[in-house]
Amino acid sequence: MTADAAASNDAMVREFLAAWERRDTDHIIDRFTDDGVYHSIPLTPIAGKAAIREFVAGFADVPPGRLVIHHQVATDRVVMNERTDHITLNGQPVALPISGVFEIEDGRIKAWREYFDLGPARAAYAATPDAPSSP
Repeated sequence: MTADAAASNDAMVREFLAAWERRDTDHIIDRFTDDGVYHSIPLTPIAGKAAIREFVAGFADVPPGRLVIHHQVATDRVVMNERTDHITLNGQPVALPISGVFEIEDGRIKAWREYFDLGPARAAYAATPDAPSSP
């Protein structure tokens, strides 16, 4: 393992997550290898840049969120982080604790896996948008 590669991978993943915050689809897609895979573990994997682009484009009209990295470690081949994504689903604010694993190949993301509980997302979609909240 080289320290330079680990530092580069660490910075790349931080920049990648920042691109999600600003909805920069081109930057997000450019970080993947052509055969890259994104897998939210509770859901079906998304394989290949075209499919990942379609998935990412689906967020174009969703208000940007804040992805807060609490801890991140990097090697020359893997980056792992623990973070909280503060996002809006169905008009409801959601704080989603996530652990992410990024496999890196030649400076690009070969595989991105996220481990999280679907409960907060399900609760947001079960809520009626614009319903009055309890005092």
